[in-house]
Amino acid sequence: MEFEPLHRDFGARVNGVDLAGPLTGEEVAELHAAIDEYSVLLFSQQNMTDEAQMELTSALGEPEENHVTFGRTGEIVYIGTVGNVIDDDTKHDESASHTRSMKGNNLWHSDSSFRRVPSYVSILHAYEVPDEGGATEFVSQRSAYDRLSSDTQAEINELHVLHDYVFSRTKTAPVHDNHAASLPPIEQKLVRTNPRNGRRNYYAGAHARSIVGWNGIDSRRLIDELNDLATRPEYRWSQEWRPGDTLFWDNRCILHRGTGYDANRYRRNMRQTRVRGAGLTLAE
Repeated sequence: MEFEPLHRDFGARVNGVDLAGPLTGEEVAELHAAIDEYSVLLFSQQNMTDEAQMELTSALGEPEENHVTFGRTGEIVYIGTVGNVIDDDTKHDESASHTRSMKGNNLWHSDSSFRRVPSYVSILHAYEVPDEGGATEFVSQRSAYDRLSSDTQAEINELHVLHDYVFSRTKTAPVHDNHAASLPPIEQKLVRTNPRNGRRNYYAGAHARSIVGWNGIDSRRLIDELNDLATRPEYRWSQEWRPGDTLFWDNRCILHRGTGYDANRYRRNMRQTRVRGAGLTLAE
């Protein structure tokens, strides 16, 4: 594989691998190492299918079930659509409840940080993309941690934070009662360490609600400051999607968000899977 940097802080375009075909053990090991090193990996012109994406996901680890479907109905599915496409002929428009719910993806977040065992990697493949809008932005909480003073690092290193899906997503749309009941607030480490290279990052984003043991005002002040530091425009990298693009990102240290598009005019059909993390952050 060949790696071409995407941003000075993180990310690489990867050439020389077919993700839709069977991967060798050596290729899987190289992908894991690249995730630890670059945090975001872009693969262009991938001839993906749902079946191939599930095989790829399983090769990287244990697939994580979709929390929306499971929370609402109890059904376990591992792949879902990010976008507004229903089938070849129809789509959700701007007035649809589905579209309003999807706008929660426009908040800076880490996938599944609100689950007891949060996600390791998300895998997103583009089939149809809007002519305007619909980009996805990324920032590194690892690089943001490195920009903190040593005193601030020492202050936050041992803190724990509550991540709460309902807290974040009700900013944009109501959360189904069953879904909300399935996702109580979860305590996570505020600072995580990559087990391969020892690099640290803080673990915040829109789902981070409050610091354990702190009052609400001080909690929000710290979390907002950390999120603002990580997401300044100069630290962002934007993925302008093309059909055939596949993207990996490391949810342990990366925040991402959608940038929105006109669902009345355009179709957006992306398919996403996630790889479950290794365990509880509190045990890291």
